[in-house]
Amino acid sequence: MDNKIILPIAGMHCASCAMVIERSFKKVAGVKSVNVNYASEKATVDYDEGVTSLDALKKAVKDSGYEVIEEQAHSKGKEHEVEEHDHAARLKMAEIKKLRQKFIFGAVISVLVLIGSMQKFVPGLSEVPRQLMFYILLILTIPVLTWSGSQFFTGTWRGLKHFRANMDTLIALGTSAAFIYSSAATFFPGFFESAGREVDVYFDTAAVIITLILLGKFLEARAKGRASEAIKKLAGLQAKTARVIRDNNEVDIPVAEVKKGDIIFVKPGEKIPVDGVITKGHSSIDESMITGESIPADKQVGDEVIGATINKAGAFQFKATRVGQQTALAQIINLVEQAQGSKAPIQRLADLISSIFVPIVIGIALVTFSIWLVWGPDPAFTFALINTVAVLIVACPCALGLATPTAIMVGTGKGAEHGILIKDAESLENLQKVDMVVFDKTGTLTKGKPVVVSYSSEQVLKYAYALEKNSEHPLAIAIVKKAEGMGMQAESVDNFQAVIGRGITGTVQGKKVFFGNHIFIKEQGLKLDEYEKEKIVAEEGEGRTVMELAYDGKYLGYISVADEIKEESKDAINSLKKMGIKPVMLTGDNEKTAQAIAASLGIDEWQARVRPDEKTNKVKELQSEGKFIAMVGDGINDAPALAQSNIGIAMGSGTDIAMESAGITLLKGDIAKVVEAIRLSKKTMRTIRGNLFWAFAYNTLGIPIAAGVLYPFFGILLSPIIASAAMAFSSIFVVTNSLRLKKATISSPIN
Repeated sequence: MDNKIILPIAGMHCASCAMVIERSFKKVAGVKSVNVNYASEKATVDYDEGVTSLDALKKAVKDSGYEVIEEQAHSKGKEHEVEEHDHAARLKMAEIKKLRQKFIFGAVISVLVLIGSMQKFVPGLSEVPRQLMFYILLILTIPVLTWSGSQFFTGTWRGLKHFRANMDTLIALGTSAAFIYSSAATFFPGFFESAGREVDVYFDTAAVIITLILLGKFLEARAKGRASEAIKKLAGLQAKTARVIRDNNEVDIPVAEVKKGDIIFVKPGEKIPVDGVITKGHSSIDESMITGESIPADKQVGDEVIGATINKAGAFQFKATRVGQQTALAQIINLVEQAQGSKAPIQRLADLISSIFVPIVIGIALVTFSIWLVWGPDPAFTFALINTVAVLIVACPCALGLATPTAIMVGTGKGAEHGILIKDAESLENLQKVDMVVFDKTGTLTKGKPVVVSYSSEQVLKYAYALEKNSEHPLAIAIVKKAEGMGMQAESVDNFQAVIGRGITGTVQGKKVFFGNHIFIKEQGLKLDEYEKEKIVAEEGEGRTVMELAYDGKYLGYISVADEIKEESKDAINSLKKMGIKPVMLTGDNEKTAQAIAASLGIDEWQARVRPDEKTNKVKELQSEGKFIAMVGDGINDAPALAQSNIGIAMGSGTDIAMESAGITLLKGDIAKVVEAIRLSKKTMRTIRGNLFWAFAYNTLGIPIAAGVLYPFFGILLSPIIASAAMAFSSIFVVTNSLRLKKATISSPIN
């Protein structure tokens, strides 16, 4: 049995850590796919429960030198559902608090070390013997390395035990080199003096580098927390208690204890605790937090309600149909979490570079040390040491590892806030490539529910209402709704009879009434004059279904019914055209209806009477012409085409199978969200490309400058302290740039 699980992982410090864990998972038999996300610090694993187990997956993580946060493991499977978020959130907050404490301590000590290192320029300190000052600086620096910087050294040791190097290795090597050299100069100054070198120490380099990197880590951790706020907001929507009716009494219980089938009572202003169906009463419900729809939805007996939405007016009772991990909110959280933990194809390049980057940097650092030691000016060893440390520090690939996942986290989170659920990062990336959108008609461009568009007279509507009153046919429901909306009272009907493929008949007020298609009326021996024929032809020309009525042997008139176009459809089609994206409509409906709908919306390419398999073939045909296709649909018949398309977009008002086949789901079924989703994709990818450019540029320019290539020409060297500040800044820049997406406008035209 296939199962997909999300495991929060402790101990990741860079993108190369994520690659190590990913490789460890892939060695486990039964693992089908795995994504380890450094930004979210989570692994999403798809595995076969018949082959491997959750314990085996946890062991793989432990064997690679990291730990799974046990209590927050979260699964879509039936047997491994665990309540989540609280424990991992507490651990994350504790980590941020610890980083803050370590940074503050390191900053205070580093200031003292810096002052001591510049004793010549500080009144009073110049009188302290130089060798004594070295011992003081040594003592001050030790706790910065051993406590404030402990995570870098433990991470390095863990990596060495598994024969690998990561970002921690670079930091540990750089600061250790500065500290060990300075310690040797402190304890054995005669050795350096005998070689004709002036004794100098670089404790300030070691202490300040650790402190600046901790500052970067602290700010990065806080920013990453903001990047995943969508999950926190969604989880925070959940009601804490439910008022359940048991033994005719109202009992308030924790929402986790609600069982399927419980009857729940909700008062005005309260949150609906779980999903269900109204059994008594009616209300207006604010579903904006789930669907993105700002207008409250009117609900009555038989209507579904969604957990976490707000009851605005009216008290009602409902029967719980989905609880726990089955609720719409829980599934949305799960989908967003999986999307945030997935990888976009563009990230493969960054992952590949990160996996080989650290060994290459260590090699560059050794070459730098050798060149400066052999050909550098006096004191050559000092120059070699300082430049080597600068290379190790400036090369840390944090920014590269954060460039893609932080933007994906913010982008998918913003989509969820707008009612756009993105299944994975690949779907988000692919959407910006779309140059053609193929739409199903019914339930996508149209409301999927026929309505009365016109009728000859109220008398025709009155008699049709009497006959259709008790029918469940969609056309009958449209007529009944129209008549009742006008306040009509249904006449009693005798001798009711349905004629399959023709219409219905009955006796109303003692007179025979026939209501149905043109053939049915013609079979009664009735003829229409030219004027009536022209009106019916005109109605059919608009793609409407026309039903005619005869009363007491005379033709009385007609009623036309149509599947109403959604209000937002025309604007969405126009917006797609302005973006250079061609809209196409495929429908199983007849040519006249399809033509009328297409003409009304401004869709030039359309096809009618299309079967489900033909929709798939049409998508294949368009793809063979080089088109990158997004398919938008809502029904079971759309599922194959959704799966075949480059990116499937399902309407949230549609079927579960359609949503399973799609990469993106629009919660409210609003096709204006198709345009918003494409805009979100474009802006997210623009952000990722910007992040990668600056991350690559930083390392490409920083490493050679740190190695000293500018020194022969301009006498410029990069101080390790400046290198550490630049490294921290690059990571913060990338995360902050991704966070700009939170304020991006996706409902307005793209610049």
